[in-house]
Amino acid sequence: MVVNRDSQEEEIMESLKYLKLLTERYPTISDASTEIINLQAILNLPKGTEHFLTDIHGEYEAFVHVLKNASGVIKRKIEDRFGNYLSQKEIKKLASLIYYPEQKLEIIQKEQENLNDWYKITLYRIIEVCRICSTKYTRSKVRKALPKDFAYIIEELLHERRDVFNKQDYYDEIINSIITVDRAREFIIALSNLIQRFVIDRLHIIGDIYDRGPGSHIILEKLINYHSLDIQWGNHDILWMGAAAGSMVCTANVVRISSRYGNLDTIEEGYGINLLPLATFAMETYKDDPCTCFSPILDEEDVYTNKEEELISRMHKAIAIIQFKLEGEIINRRREFKMEHRLVLNNIDFTAGKITIEGITYDLKDKSFPTINPKNPYELTPEEREVIEKLQSSFMNSDKLRNHIEFLFSKGSMYLNYNNNLLFHACIPLEEDGSFSSFEVSGKKFKGKELLDELERAAREGYYSKNKDKKLYGQDILWYLWTGKNSPLFGKEKMTTFERYFIEDKTTHKEPKNPYYKYRDSEEFCIKILKEFGLESQEAHIINGHMPVESKKGESPIKANGKLLVIDGGFSKAYQKKTGLAGYTLINNSFGLQLVSHEPFKSTEAAIKEETDIRSTLIVLEKNVERKTVGDTDIGEELKNQIKDLKLLLSAYRRGIIKEKL
Repeated sequence: MVVNRDSQEEEIMESLKYLKLLTERYPTISDASTEIINLQAILNLPKGTEHFLTDIHGEYEAFVHVLKNASGVIKRKIEDRFGNYLSQKEIKKLASLIYYPEQKLEIIQKEQENLNDWYKITLYRIIEVCRICSTKYTRSKVRKALPKDFAYIIEELLHERRDVFNKQDYYDEIINSIITVDRAREFIIALSNLIQRFVIDRLHIIGDIYDRGPGSHIILEKLINYHSLDIQWGNHDILWMGAAAGSMVCTANVVRISSRYGNLDTIEEGYGINLLPLATFAMETYKDDPCTCFSPILDEEDVYTNKEEELISRMHKAIAIIQFKLEGEIINRRREFKMEHRLVLNNIDFTAGKITIEGITYDLKDKSFPTINPKNPYELTPEEREVIEKLQSSFMNSDKLRNHIEFLFSKGSMYLNYNNNLLFHACIPLEEDGSFSSFEVSGKKFKGKELLDELERAAREGYYSKNKDKKLYGQDILWYLWTGKNSPLFGKEKMTTFERYFIEDKTTHKEPKNPYYKYRDSEEFCIKILKEFGLESQEAHIINGHMPVESKKGESPIKANGKLLVIDGGFSKAYQKKTGLAGYTLINNSFGLQLVSHEPFKSTEAAIKEETDIRSTLIVLEKNVERKTVGDTDIGEELKNQIKDLKLLLSAYRRGIIKEKL
């Protein structure tokens, strides 16, 4: 007997195993129907606000402030709600309170003569801001975010209806009781943190959390506790990931860069890594060498004695020489990397104190190489080997560093497609003619999207693999991603570290950019990149960091008629003289794309005591004709698929194919 089935029944039968699993969560027709109604309603809520930051480089104070003020979003919401009857001074005070509630309340409690009156006025205002920030979310999502101590009270106040006369006394009494029982301080802190939580739905960090600035570890702690984020690895991040994995050459690079910027506290105090073996070795080996070419680059606020600077300079030189030797080992071991031109130690005439680079001979600024054997320049001395092995062990055994790096692996990737935006740190490697460059990974050649996928796979093996050979190869790839010609995270032909230290002629310091940077101004080229990664919408964009935008020279962060946005504007103080500002951030909300440029951040203390905010300029890049909803996002697509599955389950129940679990 032939059974005739309609198309929906066939679909149910094909998905029967999965639908039976769904019955565990939705055991009845009523349960499935309710969830469909809930999800369908969520699709029509406004799209959540996304916040994009990049190239933070350890500048934790500025980063934390931008995170707290959501690139000016919170202040704009205060102005929208209270701008007609609060002065700018009052708006600034309220904004500062929301950013730094604990610290600000300490000052206010000392200044206010009638604290209870101030509490009452402020509580009404801050509840109103919180209500505005929470309106994009379902009650369920809001409820999950509420602090346990005040969950019921906040929920009641957020959904207050002033037009309901019978309840006005009820709401007023809640406020009065909060003050009477001496919980106003804690309540304001809870609400302020909630506003910061609600105002941004998703945070995107497009690389380079580490190096240069003093607080990379503080930034990572902040990110670990953030409610929703993703990270696209930068070349500086990958270096620390390699060091934590056990790569000696990545470890040497990390210590060298920290020495160069006088930023050893991150290593020693932030991660509890012992640098005494390096210091002892450097003082003994270079005791008669002032190491002036290796003097640290310090900020004005850095305070070091002459002896401390001398010690850092010697440590700096010692680890740099170890790094050059270790890099030679990898270049010789991985011929497929094609980096033999970086075997510069082979080109030194140690007797004459000269070096030949690309056929031209230069004088060396520093001619003292007590640990280099001219006949075998890449061989580590026993003492150097002991130092780097101790450092390797310290990096691998730092619990805090391991926690941070595993967080980077779990939340991070080489690139991300998210809501029609392609996020990656630096570039897609190209040839001069604009075609995708191919590079050999694990014996096979890849290019474009496949290359990034394979490099990410190898990088993860460098940290997690139990196979000795795969782990070593992965660690070598982590180093290549830091410095190699075809690295999507580096984006240059070569890294001229040796030349910058040892050769006066600045023409040798040049690091030619990948052709990507020549083509990125072309809209046609950007569309080609987007298609390679599966994004064909007219609204798709590429969002990058890595190369600071020199706004000082008139460079715009907006490329290719708005198809590509470069939001590295100089978070790091080391770049701000070059860029002329202190970074760009990007906001993508239900109304469109907004680019925000920031002036340098004074200090957290000034933000609290003087109520100074980062001066920011908002540029509306794209304004949506119709306000975008959750249904227009990637999450919306997932919800639509869930609705489709639930409708199948509902049909299976009603057809009697699956029984309800009553």
